[in-house]
Amino acid sequence: MKLLKVAISAAALALATLPALAQAPSTLRIGLQEDPDMLDPHKARTFVGRIVFMGLCDKLLDIDPSLKLVPQLATEWSFSPDGLTLTMKLRSDAKFHDGEPFNAEAAKTNLERAMTMPDSLRKSELASVGSVEAPDATTLVLKLKRPDATLLAQLTDRAGMMLAPKSLGGDVAAKPVCSGPYKFVERVQNDRIVLEKFKEHWNAAQYGFDRIVYRAIPDTTVRLANLRSGELDMLERLAPTDVKSAQGDKSLKVASMPNLGYQGITINTNNGEASKQPVGQDKRVRQALSLSIDRKVLSQVVFEGLYAPMNQPFNPGNFYVNADLPLPERDVTKAKALLKEAGLSKVSVELFVTNNPVDAQLGQVLQAMAQEAGIDIQIRATEFASQLRDQQQGKFQMSRIGWSGRIDPDGNIHQFVTSKGNQNDGKYSNAEVDKLLDEARTVYEPAERKKRYDAAQKILQDELPLIYLYNQTVFFALRSNIEGFVINPDGMIRLAGLKRS
Repeated sequence: MKLLKVAISAAALALATLPALAQAPSTLRIGLQEDPDMLDPHKARTFVGRIVFMGLCDKLLDIDPSLKLVPQLATEWSFSPDGLTLTMKLRSDAKFHDGEPFNAEAAKTNLERAMTMPDSLRKSELASVGSVEAPDATTLVLKLKRPDATLLAQLTDRAGMMLAPKSLGGDVAAKPVCSGPYKFVERVQNDRIVLEKFKEHWNAAQYGFDRIVYRAIPDTTVRLANLRSGELDMLERLAPTDVKSAQGDKSLKVASMPNLGYQGITINTNNGEASKQPVGQDKRVRQALSLSIDRKVLSQVVFEGLYAPMNQPFNPGNFYVNADLPLPERDVTKAKALLKEAGLSKVSVELFVTNNPVDAQLGQVLQAMAQEAGIDIQIRATEFASQLRDQQQGKFQMSRIGWSGRIDPDGNIHQFVTSKGNQNDGKYSNAEVDKLLDEARTVYEPAERKKRYDAAQKILQDELPLIYLYNQTVFFALRSNIEGFVINPDGMIRLAGLKRS
Protein backbone atom coordinates (compact mmCIF):
# COMPACT_ATOMS: atom_id res chain seq x y z
CA MET A 1 0.00 0.00 0.00
CA LYS A 2 2.82 2.38 0.87
CA LEU A 3 4.49 1.71 -2.52
CA LEU A 4 1.19 2.36 -4.27
CA LYS A 5 0.82 5.70 -2.46
CA VAL A 6 4.35 6.70 -3.48
CA ALA A 7 3.63 5.75 -7.10
CA ILE A 8 0.38 7.72 -7.10
CA SER A 9 2.12 10.73 -5.53
CA ALA A 10 4.90 10.60 -8.14
CA ALA A 11 2.36 10.40 -10.95
CA ALA A 12 0.40 13.29 -9.49
CA LEU A 13 3.58 15.34 -9.21
CA ALA A 14 4.45 14.62 -12.87
CA LEU A 15 0.96 15.64 -13.98
CA ALA A 16 1.17 18.79 -11.88
CA THR A 17 4.31 19.87 -13.70
CA LEU A 18 2.86 19.37 -17.19
CA PRO A 19 1.01 22.71 -17.39
CA ALA A 20 4.18 24.55 -16.31
CA LEU A 21 6.20 22.78 -19.01
CA ALA A 22 3.54 23.53 -21.61
CA GLN A 23 3.61 27.20 -20.67
CA ALA A 24 7.40 27.55 -20.70
CA PRO A 25 8.34 30.49 -22.92
CA SER A 26 9.37 29.60 -26.45
CA THR A 27 12.79 31.05 -27.25
CA LEU A 28 14.49 31.74 -30.57
CA ARG A 29 18.29 31.83 -30.26
CA ILE A 30 20.19 33.68 -32.98
CA GLY A 31 23.97 33.62 -33.44
CA LEU A 32 25.61 36.91 -34.44
CA GLN A 33 29.11 37.33 -35.87
CA GLU A 34 29.89 40.32 -33.64
CA ASP A 35 28.61 42.00 -30.53
CA PRO A 36 26.57 45.07 -31.51
CA ASP A 37 27.76 48.53 -30.57
CA MET A 38 25.43 50.78 -28.56
CA LEU A 39 21.72 50.00 -28.69
CA ASP A 40 20.72 53.55 -29.53
CA PRO A 41 19.56 53.80 -33.16
CA HIS A 42 20.70 57.41 -33.45
CA LYS A 43 24.27 56.56 -32.40
CA ALA A 44 24.66 52.99 -33.67
CA ARG A 45 26.48 51.86 -36.82
CA THR A 46 26.94 48.06 -36.75
CA PHE A 47 25.27 45.54 -39.05
CA VAL A 48 24.49 43.19 -36.16
CA GLY A 49 23.01 46.09 -34.22
CA ARG A 50 20.53 46.60 -37.05
CA ILE A 51 19.54 42.93 -36.75
CA VAL A 52 18.76 43.41 -33.05
CA PHE A 53 16.87 46.63 -33.75
CA MET A 54 14.59 44.72 -36.15
CA GLY A 55 13.05 43.01 -33.12
CA LEU A 56 13.33 45.95 -30.76
CA CYS A 57 12.39 49.11 -32.65
CA ASP A 58 9.69 49.76 -35.21
CA LYS A 59 10.48 52.25 -37.99
CA LEU A 60 8.34 54.67 -39.91
CA LEU A 61 8.77 52.55 -43.05
CA ASP A 62 10.20 49.19 -44.01
CA ILE A 63 11.20 47.41 -47.22
CA ASP A 64 10.04 44.08 -48.61
CA PRO A 65 12.20 41.43 -50.33
CA SER A 66 11.72 43.21 -53.68
CA LEU A 67 13.05 46.43 -52.04
CA LYS A 68 9.73 48.24 -52.27
CA LEU A 69 8.74 50.61 -49.47
CA VAL A 70 6.05 49.21 -47.19
CA PRO A 71 4.20 50.72 -44.21
CA GLN A 72 5.24 50.19 -40.62
CA LEU A 73 4.53 53.02 -38.17
CA ALA A 74 3.58 55.24 -41.11
CA THR A 75 0.64 53.95 -43.12
CA GLU A 76 0.61 56.55 -45.92
CA TRP A 77 3.03 59.17 -47.23
CA SER A 78 3.18 61.77 -49.97
CA PHE A 79 5.34 64.67 -51.15
CA SER A 80 4.03 68.08 -52.07
CA PRO A 81 4.33 69.02 -55.80
CA ASP A 82 7.49 71.04 -55.13
CA GLY A 83 9.09 68.12 -53.24
CA LEU A 84 9.66 70.25 -50.14
CA THR A 85 7.01 68.81 -47.81
CA LEU A 86 6.66 65.15 -46.83
CA THR A 87 3.39 64.31 -45.07
CA MET A 88 2.97 60.96 -43.33
CA LYS A 89 -0.11 59.41 -41.75
CA LEU A 90 0.77 57.37 -38.66
CA ARG A 91 -0.71 54.34 -36.95
CA SER A 92 -3.08 55.12 -34.09
CA ASP A 93 -2.69 51.72 -32.39
CA ALA A 94 1.04 51.62 -31.69
CA LYS A 95 2.58 51.85 -28.21
CA PHE A 96 6.03 52.16 -26.73
CA HIS A 97 7.31 49.51 -24.36
CA ASP A 98 6.71 51.85 -21.41
CA GLY A 99 2.99 51.87 -22.26
CA GLU A 100 2.96 55.40 -23.69
CA PRO A 101 1.20 55.85 -27.05
CA PHE A 102 3.17 56.35 -30.24
CA ASN A 103 2.01 59.50 -32.01
CA ALA A 104 3.22 62.32 -34.24
CA GLU A 105 4.64 64.30 -31.32
CA ALA A 106 6.76 61.29 -30.33
CA ALA A 107 7.95 60.89 -33.92
CA LYS A 108 8.83 64.59 -34.02
CA THR A 109 10.87 64.24 -30.82
CA ASN A 110 12.79 61.30 -32.28
CA LEU A 111 13.56 62.95 -35.61
CA GLU A 112 14.70 66.17 -33.93
CA ARG A 113 16.99 64.16 -31.63
CA ALA A 114 18.47 62.34 -34.64
CA MET A 115 18.98 65.66 -36.44
CA THR A 116 20.51 67.68 -33.60
CA MET A 117 22.20 65.42 -31.04
CA PRO A 118 25.96 66.17 -31.21
CA ASP A 119 27.03 62.54 -31.62
CA SER A 120 24.12 61.42 -33.79
CA LEU A 121 25.18 59.37 -36.82
CA ARG A 122 21.87 60.12 -38.49
CA LYS A 123 22.54 63.84 -39.04
CA SER A 124 23.78 63.53 -42.61
CA GLU A 125 20.93 61.09 -43.42
CA LEU A 126 18.38 63.74 -42.38
CA ALA A 127 20.34 66.80 -43.52
CA SER A 128 17.58 67.90 -45.91
CA VAL A 129 14.99 68.21 -43.12
CA GLY A 130 14.55 71.80 -42.00
CA SER A 131 11.79 71.27 -39.45
CA VAL A 132 9.28 68.68 -38.23
CA GLU A 133 5.65 69.38 -37.39
CA ALA A 134 2.94 67.34 -35.66
CA PRO A 135 -0.38 69.04 -36.50
CA ASP A 136 -2.34 66.16 -34.92
CA ALA A 137 -1.69 62.80 -33.31
CA THR A 138 -1.57 60.83 -36.56
CA THR A 139 -0.07 63.40 -38.95
CA LEU A 140 3.68 64.01 -39.27
CA VAL A 141 4.98 66.74 -41.56
CA LEU A 142 8.63 67.11 -42.60
CA LYS A 143 9.54 70.47 -44.11
CA LEU A 144 12.61 70.14 -46.33
CA LYS A 145 15.33 72.64 -47.15
CA ARG A 146 15.68 71.09 -50.60
CA PRO A 147 14.20 68.15 -52.51
CA ASP A 148 15.57 64.84 -51.24
CA ALA A 149 15.28 61.65 -53.30
CA THR A 150 16.89 59.65 -50.48
CA LEU A 151 14.67 60.58 -47.56
CA LEU A 152 12.09 57.77 -47.66
CA ALA A 153 14.88 55.20 -47.88
CA GLN A 154 16.55 56.74 -44.81
CA LEU A 155 13.32 56.32 -42.85
CA THR A 156 13.35 52.55 -43.47
CA ASP A 157 16.35 52.20 -41.18
CA ARG A 158 17.81 53.73 -38.00
CA ALA A 159 16.84 57.31 -38.90
CA GLY A 160 13.20 56.17 -38.87
CA MET A 161 13.35 54.14 -35.64
CA MET A 162 11.31 55.38 -32.71
CA LEU A 163 12.32 55.54 -29.04
CA ALA A 164 9.95 56.30 -26.16
CA PRO A 165 10.28 60.06 -25.49
CA LYS A 166 10.28 59.56 -21.71
CA SER A 167 13.34 57.31 -22.01
CA LEU A 168 15.49 59.89 -23.79
CA GLY A 169 16.61 61.58 -20.58
CA GLY A 170 18.51 58.50 -19.41
CA ASP A 171 21.11 56.16 -20.88
CA VAL A 172 19.19 55.01 -23.92
CA ALA A 173 21.75 52.39 -25.00
CA ALA A 174 21.76 50.71 -21.57
CA LYS A 175 18.02 50.05 -21.68
CA PRO A 176 16.42 51.01 -25.00
CA VAL A 177 12.67 51.58 -24.88
CA CYS A 178 11.20 51.31 -28.36
CA SER A 179 7.87 50.32 -29.90
CA GLY A 180 8.87 47.10 -31.67
CA PRO A 181 7.45 43.58 -31.28
CA TYR A 182 9.98 42.68 -28.57
CA LYS A 183 11.15 44.66 -25.55
CA PHE A 184 14.56 44.80 -23.93
CA VAL A 185 15.32 42.46 -21.00
CA GLU A 186 19.10 42.38 -20.55
CA ARG A 187 22.47 42.65 -22.20
CA VAL A 188 25.67 40.88 -21.22
CA GLN A 189 28.48 42.53 -23.20
CA ASN A 190 30.17 40.24 -25.76
CA ASP A 191 27.76 37.44 -24.87
CA ARG A 192 24.02 37.96 -25.28
CA ILE A 193 21.10 40.35 -25.71
CA VAL A 194 17.70 39.12 -24.50
CA LEU A 195 14.32 40.46 -25.66
CA GLU A 196 10.83 39.37 -24.67
CA LYS A 197 7.57 39.64 -26.56
CA PHE A 198 5.70 42.92 -26.26
CA LYS A 199 2.15 41.66 -26.05
CA GLU A 200 0.65 45.09 -26.69
CA HIS A 201 2.41 45.50 -30.04
CA TRP A 202 0.02 46.40 -32.85
CA ASN A 203 1.08 43.31 -34.82
CA ALA A 204 1.78 40.92 -31.92
CA ALA A 205 -0.13 38.02 -33.49
CA GLN A 206 2.55 37.70 -36.19
CA TYR A 207 5.34 37.00 -33.68
CA GLY A 208 5.44 33.40 -32.53
CA PHE A 209 8.30 33.36 -30.02
CA ASP A 210 8.09 34.62 -26.44
CA ARG A 211 11.80 35.39 -26.20
CA ILE A 212 14.62 36.23 -28.57
CA VAL A 213 18.22 35.67 -27.48
CA TYR A 214 20.98 37.11 -29.67
CA ARG A 215 24.37 35.47 -28.98
CA ALA A 216 27.64 37.11 -30.07
CA ILE A 217 29.94 34.32 -31.34
CA PRO A 218 32.71 35.75 -33.57
CA ASP A 219 34.31 32.37 -34.40
CA THR A 220 32.42 31.00 -37.42
CA THR A 221 33.33 27.39 -36.57
CA VAL A 222 32.06 27.71 -33.01
CA ARG A 223 28.91 29.48 -34.20
CA LEU A 224 28.09 26.65 -36.60
CA ALA A 225 28.88 24.01 -33.96
CA ASN A 226 26.38 25.71 -31.63
CA LEU A 227 23.75 25.56 -34.37
CA ARG A 228 24.40 21.89 -35.05
CA SER A 229 24.19 21.03 -31.34
CA GLY A 230 20.87 22.85 -30.97
CA GLU A 231 22.28 25.64 -28.78
CA LEU A 232 21.28 28.06 -31.56
CA ASP A 233 18.22 28.05 -33.82
CA MET A 234 19.74 30.17 -36.57
CA LEU A 235 22.82 32.19 -37.40
CA GLU A 236 23.71 35.03 -39.71
CA ARG A 237 26.77 35.06 -41.98
CA LEU A 238 27.54 31.39 -42.31
CA ALA A 239 31.16 31.26 -43.52
CA PRO A 240 31.42 30.43 -47.26
CA THR A 241 33.82 27.61 -46.37
CA ASP A 242 31.01 25.99 -44.34
CA VAL A 243 28.20 26.38 -46.88
CA LYS A 244 28.52 22.96 -48.57
CA SER A 245 28.81 21.19 -45.24
CA ALA A 246 25.73 22.95 -43.84
CA GLN A 247 23.75 22.29 -47.02
CA GLY A 248 24.50 18.58 -46.64
CA ASP A 249 23.34 18.47 -43.01
CA LYS A 250 19.71 17.25 -42.81
CA SER A 251 19.24 18.97 -39.45
CA LEU A 252 19.92 22.37 -41.07
CA LYS A 253 18.79 24.50 -43.97
CA VAL A 254 20.66 27.34 -45.68
CA ALA A 255 19.30 30.53 -47.28
CA SER A 256 21.37 33.10 -49.14
CA MET A 257 21.18 36.33 -51.11
CA PRO A 258 23.76 38.90 -52.32
CA ASN A 259 23.45 41.98 -50.16
CA LEU A 260 23.23 45.62 -51.19
CA GLY A 261 26.57 46.79 -49.86
CA TYR A 262 30.32 46.43 -50.15
CA GLN A 263 33.36 45.21 -48.27
CA GLY A 264 36.60 47.12 -48.54
CA ILE A 265 39.43 49.05 -46.91
CA THR A 266 38.78 52.50 -45.44
CA ILE A 267 41.94 54.63 -45.42
CA ASN A 268 42.71 57.40 -42.97
CA THR A 269 43.61 60.35 -45.22
CA ASN A 270 43.00 63.28 -42.88
CA ASN A 271 41.93 62.22 -39.38
CA GLY A 272 44.71 63.13 -36.97
CA GLU A 273 48.30 61.96 -36.60
CA ALA A 274 47.60 58.41 -37.81
CA SER A 275 46.84 59.77 -41.29
CA LYS A 276 50.31 61.25 -41.65
CA GLN A 277 51.94 58.31 -43.39
CA PRO A 278 52.43 57.48 -47.10
CA VAL A 279 49.21 55.52 -47.65
CA GLY A 280 47.18 58.31 -46.06
CA GLN A 281 48.95 61.21 -47.73
CA ASP A 282 49.75 60.05 -51.28
CA LYS A 283 47.10 58.74 -53.64
CA ARG A 284 49.79 56.99 -55.69
CA VAL A 285 50.52 54.70 -52.74
CA ARG A 286 46.80 53.93 -52.41
CA GLN A 287 46.63 53.24 -56.15
CA ALA A 288 49.60 50.90 -55.79
CA LEU A 289 47.87 49.05 -52.95
CA SER A 290 44.70 48.64 -55.01
CA LEU A 291 46.68 47.34 -58.00
CA SER A 292 48.51 44.83 -55.81
CA ILE A 293 45.20 43.11 -54.95
CA ASP A 294 43.73 40.39 -57.15
CA ARG A 295 40.09 40.64 -56.16
CA LYS A 296 39.07 37.47 -58.02
CA VAL A 297 41.76 35.39 -56.34
CA LEU A 298 40.82 36.95 -52.99
CA SER A 299 37.26 35.69 -53.43
CA GLN A 300 38.42 32.22 -54.47
CA VAL A 301 40.93 31.77 -51.66
CA VAL A 302 38.93 33.21 -48.75
CA PHE A 303 35.31 32.82 -49.85
CA GLU A 304 35.20 29.73 -52.09
CA GLY A 305 34.45 32.06 -55.01
CA LEU A 306 31.01 32.82 -53.54
CA TYR A 307 31.54 36.58 -53.16
CA ALA A 308 31.55 38.80 -56.25
CA PRO A 309 34.68 40.98 -56.69
CA MET A 310 33.89 44.70 -56.92
CA ASN A 311 35.58 48.10 -57.05
CA GLN A 312 32.58 50.40 -56.52
CA PRO A 313 30.20 51.15 -53.65
CA PHE A 314 27.21 49.72 -55.55
CA ASN A 315 26.57 45.98 -55.74
CA PRO A 316 27.13 44.19 -59.08
CA GLY A 317 24.16 44.61 -61.40
CA ASN A 318 23.07 47.83 -59.70
CA PHE A 319 21.87 50.56 -62.06
CA TYR A 320 24.36 53.01 -60.54
CA VAL A 321 27.48 50.95 -61.27
CA ASN A 322 29.79 52.97 -63.55
CA ALA A 323 30.59 50.83 -66.61
CA ASP A 324 33.56 53.08 -67.41
CA LEU A 325 35.31 51.89 -64.24
CA PRO A 326 35.76 48.13 -64.73
CA LEU A 327 37.28 45.84 -62.13
CA PRO A 328 41.05 46.49 -62.22
CA GLU A 329 43.37 43.62 -63.05
CA ARG A 330 46.22 42.96 -60.64
CA ASP A 331 49.37 44.73 -61.85
CA VAL A 332 52.34 44.42 -59.48
CA THR A 333 54.73 46.05 -61.97
CA LYS A 334 52.57 49.16 -62.21
CA ALA A 335 52.11 49.18 -58.42
CA LYS A 336 55.90 49.22 -57.92
CA ALA A 337 56.22 51.99 -60.52
CA LEU A 338 53.68 54.11 -58.61
CA LEU A 339 55.64 53.66 -55.38
CA LYS A 340 58.82 54.66 -57.18
CA GLU A 341 57.07 57.72 -58.62
CA ALA A 342 56.11 58.62 -55.03
CA GLY A 343 59.79 58.37 -54.07
CA LEU A 344 59.36 55.11 -52.19
CA SER A 345 60.66 51.60 -52.63
CA LYS A 346 58.83 50.10 -49.65
CA VAL A 347 55.93 51.19 -47.47
CA SER A 348 54.74 49.93 -44.09
CA VAL A 349 51.13 50.41 -43.01
CA GLU A 350 48.83 49.01 -40.32
CA LEU A 351 45.54 47.31 -41.26
CA PHE A 352 42.74 46.96 -38.73
CA VAL A 353 40.74 43.70 -38.99
CA THR A 354 38.01 42.22 -36.82
CA ASN A 355 39.09 39.34 -34.57
CA ASN A 356 37.28 36.52 -36.35
CA PRO A 357 38.83 33.71 -38.42
CA VAL A 358 37.47 34.92 -41.77
CA ASP A 359 38.75 38.48 -41.38
CA ALA A 360 42.07 37.16 -40.11
CA GLN A 361 42.50 35.04 -43.24
CA LEU A 362 41.40 37.93 -45.44
CA GLY A 363 44.01 40.17 -43.82
CA GLN A 364 46.72 37.58 -44.39
CA VAL A 365 45.87 37.21 -48.09
CA LEU A 366 45.88 41.00 -48.55
CA GLN A 367 49.19 41.13 -46.69
CA ALA A 368 50.78 38.53 -49.00
CA MET A 369 49.54 40.25 -52.16
CA ALA A 370 50.65 43.73 -51.09
CA GLN A 371 54.07 42.43 -50.02
CA GLU A 372 54.91 41.57 -53.63
CA ALA A 373 54.46 45.22 -54.57
CA GLY A 374 56.62 46.52 -51.70
CA ILE A 375 53.80 47.32 -49.28
CA ASP A 376 54.27 45.77 -45.84
CA ILE A 377 50.88 45.42 -44.14
CA GLN A 378 50.97 44.98 -40.37
CA ILE A 379 47.75 43.35 -39.18
CA ARG A 380 46.03 44.55 -36.02
CA ALA A 381 43.03 42.46 -34.89
CA THR A 382 40.49 43.58 -32.33
CA GLU A 383 36.87 43.22 -31.28
CA PHE A 384 34.52 44.91 -33.74
CA ALA A 385 33.05 47.60 -31.49
CA SER A 386 36.59 48.64 -30.50
CA GLN A 387 37.57 48.77 -34.17
CA LEU A 388 34.68 51.13 -34.90
CA ARG A 389 35.46 53.32 -31.90
CA ASP A 390 39.10 53.69 -32.90
CA GLN A 391 38.09 54.45 -36.49
CA GLN A 392 35.81 57.25 -35.40
CA GLN A 393 38.57 58.69 -33.22
CA GLY A 394 41.13 58.56 -36.04
CA LYS A 395 43.23 55.91 -34.30
CA PHE A 396 43.83 53.88 -37.46
CA GLN A 397 45.77 53.93 -40.72
CA MET A 398 43.64 51.47 -42.69
CA SER A 399 40.59 49.45 -41.65
CA ARG A 400 39.14 46.38 -43.32
CA ILE A 401 35.46 47.10 -43.00
CA GLY A 402 32.24 46.93 -44.96
CA TRP A 403 28.72 48.23 -45.29
CA SER A 404 25.58 46.13 -45.58
CA GLY A 405 24.05 48.52 -48.11
CA ARG A 406 20.91 50.55 -48.59
CA ILE A 407 18.17 50.58 -51.22
CA ASP A 408 19.06 54.11 -52.33
CA PRO A 409 22.58 54.63 -53.80
CA ASP A 410 23.15 57.64 -51.56
CA GLY A 411 23.19 55.33 -48.54
CA ASN A 412 26.29 53.54 -49.83
CA ILE A 413 28.44 56.55 -50.60
CA HIS A 414 27.46 60.00 -49.29
CA GLN A 415 28.13 59.59 -45.57
CA PHE A 416 31.48 57.83 -46.16
CA VAL A 417 33.22 60.28 -48.53
CA THR A 418 31.65 63.72 -48.16
CA SER A 419 33.43 66.23 -45.91
CA LYS A 420 30.67 66.27 -43.28
CA GLY A 421 29.60 62.65 -43.69
CA ASN A 422 28.87 61.11 -40.29
CA GLN A 423 30.73 57.90 -41.15
CA ASN A 424 33.66 59.46 -43.01
CA ASP A 425 36.17 58.10 -40.50
CA GLY A 426 39.22 58.92 -42.64
CA LYS A 427 38.04 62.55 -42.98
CA TYR A 428 38.54 62.50 -46.74
CA SER A 429 37.52 65.84 -48.25
CA ASN A 430 37.02 66.93 -51.85
CA ALA A 431 34.81 69.91 -52.66
CA GLU A 432 33.82 68.55 -56.08
CA VAL A 433 32.79 65.19 -54.62
CA ASP A 434 30.74 67.04 -51.99
CA LYS A 435 29.03 69.09 -54.69
CA LEU A 436 28.22 66.11 -56.92
CA LEU A 437 26.90 63.88 -54.14
CA ASP A 438 24.88 66.70 -52.55
CA GLU A 439 23.34 67.42 -55.96
CA ALA A 440 22.54 63.73 -56.50
CA ARG A 441 20.36 63.82 -53.39
CA THR A 442 18.12 66.45 -54.98
CA VAL A 443 17.64 64.68 -58.34
CA TYR A 444 14.77 62.21 -58.68
CA GLU A 445 15.29 61.07 -62.28
CA PRO A 446 17.62 58.00 -62.14
CA ALA A 447 19.64 58.74 -65.30
CA GLU A 448 20.33 62.30 -64.15
CA ARG A 449 21.30 61.10 -60.67
CA LYS A 450 23.63 58.55 -62.21
CA LYS A 451 25.58 61.28 -64.02
CA ARG A 452 26.48 62.78 -60.63
CA TYR A 453 27.49 59.42 -59.16
CA ASP A 454 29.54 58.56 -62.25
CA ALA A 455 31.42 61.88 -62.04
CA ALA A 456 32.03 61.50 -58.30
CA GLN A 457 33.26 57.95 -58.76
CA LYS A 458 35.85 59.00 -61.34
CA ILE A 459 37.40 61.26 -58.70
CA LEU A 460 37.09 58.66 -55.95
CA GLN A 461 38.63 55.92 -58.10
CA ASP A 462 41.63 58.20 -58.64
CA GLU A 463 42.03 59.35 -55.04
CA LEU A 464 40.94 56.06 -53.39
CA PRO A 465 39.97 57.08 -49.85
CA LEU A 466 38.20 53.74 -49.83
CA ILE A 467 39.33 50.62 -51.73
CA TYR A 468 36.37 48.37 -52.55
CA LEU A 469 37.06 44.62 -52.65
CA TYR A 470 33.96 42.43 -52.89
CA ASN A 471 30.21 42.14 -52.49
CA GLN A 472 29.15 39.81 -49.71
CA THR A 473 26.55 37.13 -50.30
CA VAL A 474 24.80 36.74 -46.95
CA PHE A 475 24.29 33.12 -45.92
CA PHE A 476 21.87 32.23 -43.14
CA ALA A 477 21.77 28.77 -41.56
CA LEU A 478 18.75 27.58 -39.60
CA ARG A 479 17.66 24.46 -37.76
CA SER A 480 15.37 22.53 -40.09
CA ASN A 481 12.42 22.96 -37.70
CA ILE A 482 12.44 26.76 -37.97
CA GLU A 483 9.83 27.89 -40.48
CA GLY A 484 8.70 31.20 -41.96
CA PHE A 485 12.09 32.86 -42.53
CA VAL A 486 11.93 35.29 -45.46
CA ILE A 487 15.32 36.44 -46.72
CA ASN A 488 15.80 40.07 -47.69
CA PRO A 489 18.69 41.75 -49.59
CA ASP A 490 19.35 44.06 -46.63
CA GLY A 491 20.55 41.02 -44.65
CA MET A 492 18.20 41.66 -41.74
CA ILE A 493 16.37 38.98 -39.75
CA ARG A 494 12.70 39.90 -39.65
CA LEU A 495 11.00 37.98 -36.86
CA ALA A 496 7.41 38.17 -38.08
CA GLY A 497 6.13 34.77 -39.18
CA LEU A 498 8.99 32.76 -37.65
CA LYS A 499 7.94 29.64 -35.78
CA ARG A 500 9.22 26.24 -34.70
CA SER A 501 7.50 23.24 -36.26
